[in-house]
Amino acid sequence: MADLMTGLHRTHYCGEVEGVGNEVTVGGFVQRIRDKGSLIFIDLRDRTGIVQLVFDDTTAKEVFEKAKTIRSEFVLMAKGLLRNRESVNTEIKTGNVEILVNELRILAKAQTPPFEITDNSNVNEELRLKYRYLDLRRGKLQQNLIMRSKIAKTARDYFYENGFIELETPMMMKSTPEGARDYLVPSRVNPGKFYALPQSPQIYKQLLMISGFDRYIQLARCFRDEDLRADRQPEFTQIDMEMSFVDVDDVLAVGEGFVKRIMKDIMDIDYPTPLLRLKYNDAMDMYGSDKPDIRFDMTIKDLSEIVKDSGFSVFSDAVKNGGSVRGIVAKNAASVLTRKEIDKETEFVKGIGAKGLAYIRWVDDAPNCSFGKFMAEGELDRIMEKLGCEKGDVAFIVADKNRVVLPTLGALRLKLAKRLDIIPKDQFKFLWITDFPFFEYNDETGHWDAMHHPFTMPNDECLQYLDSAPEKVFAKAYDLVLNGVELCSGSIRITDFELQQKMFEALGLTDQEIEAKFGFLVNAYKYGAPPHGGMGIGLDRLTMQLLGVDSLRDVTAFPKVKDGSELMSECPAAVDESQLNELHIKVTE
Repeated sequence: MADLMTGLHRTHYCGEVEGVGNEVTVGGFVQRIRDKGSLIFIDLRDRTGIVQLVFDDTTAKEVFEKAKTIRSEFVLMAKGLLRNRESVNTEIKTGNVEILVNELRILAKAQTPPFEITDNSNVNEELRLKYRYLDLRRGKLQQNLIMRSKIAKTARDYFYENGFIELETPMMMKSTPEGARDYLVPSRVNPGKFYALPQSPQIYKQLLMISGFDRYIQLARCFRDEDLRADRQPEFTQIDMEMSFVDVDDVLAVGEGFVKRIMKDIMDIDYPTPLLRLKYNDAMDMYGSDKPDIRFDMTIKDLSEIVKDSGFSVFSDAVKNGGSVRGIVAKNAASVLTRKEIDKETEFVKGIGAKGLAYIRWVDDAPNCSFGKFMAEGELDRIMEKLGCEKGDVAFIVADKNRVVLPTLGALRLKLAKRLDIIPKDQFKFLWITDFPFFEYNDETGHWDAMHHPFTMPNDECLQYLDSAPEKVFAKAYDLVLNGVELCSGSIRITDFELQQKMFEALGLTDQEIEAKFGFLVNAYKYGAPPHGGMGIGLDRLTMQLLGVDSLRDVTAFPKVKDGSELMSECPAAVDESQLNELHIKVTE
């Protein structure tokens, strides 16, 4: 049987022991044992770090014999004299002290774990996720989650200090269209009807503005049934906020204050504000992305004017058909980007929608150009001058409709930067993307859809184009981007009942659909709504970026994998037929 804790009470965490010459009591998991016969060393670990326990010829016999039975991951409490170590270990915080143990309790024994619990473990991630409770004992993962906790605390402190009120919104709500599939919860007492888990608290926080709570904050759990990737989990937390009597600049100012506070409190960096702002169209033109990584150059250049009458029909036809010809330059990359490598990049861009990839590779005295024979005298020189292409560089050019050219070059830009290792490490570049298009054309349906949610306010000067030219309507919408990752999305909301009705109609919604999906919100607006706006900042993504880790799984206690399952508990799982019957559900193969 395991020992009892009777008489022992922890006085210090392992990584925080202090007071040489005093008795201390610690508790934790056994990291490592070194048994040298008459001398035993045990490294004891908790979430703060490791401390060395010592058992020698001065130790009581029964305590020494108990120490000889200890194995990795046993749970111990130990009391003893804190003294200076003879050989200092600079790898740990407590490397200059050790505890000469005089009382020892084995609180729990442990089987040999399926993998060694160390920060440098190379164990298959699938195995680590199956035994996530063991994986979480690793110091690196624990520190990741502790940082997430610190960011959450700083967020609350900042918003509380700025007059925000923390309010909770329902976890079971009505299904409304917000861009991703809902997770549905069947109602036992309302057969055939379902709750939805919130993709965001969007509608409820707008209702709170109508209710008079002019500054709302919530660390909100959100759920989206969409395909997973490194920076996406089906359930996540966002720092959700909303403000009344504001316009875009007011909301962004609060957001920038939050960024400055987080960077100072968490990273000890005095981050300069105001943050850089780029309009959506400018970001796409320069970087081919609405979430650009601006830690490195390689901006997109428009060559359309130079090649519009070119003898190379791929270029000239693209311009004549309303598209463009644009390029990027990988500086000093000719030695790395060989012809074989360029062929790989060509296959890459074809895989994401481009028809092909033209290039200029300048190694020797004259550049090697895939389309040079079609160029008139001086034309290639003008292209290279516009691109800033010099000896040692490689230029890539794509010609097509802008909706193909820009995202293709944006993706290629990022891929090349990683390949060439030109993205600075330990650097943080925040920016706002503003003035998003209100509508985006859906080729499949032939209709204009809302790029953001349908409550987003158009820019004042664009209201005249709602009926006549949807492509000219831009929104009071904004995203916060850090190092190429979207941290936050927000907007100023429509509060005018008649304008909201007009926006629904512009999106092709019938009166019946409006009533069925948004009737309660539309009715609320009839009773007076202050101008308001807000945003939701991804807590998990922010933590991931500040830590510099590659996946949300590294900052989530119990994450899901690609197919949406959790390997440890093996959910989702089948349920009893009786449960399905209670919910009036029948599963069909």
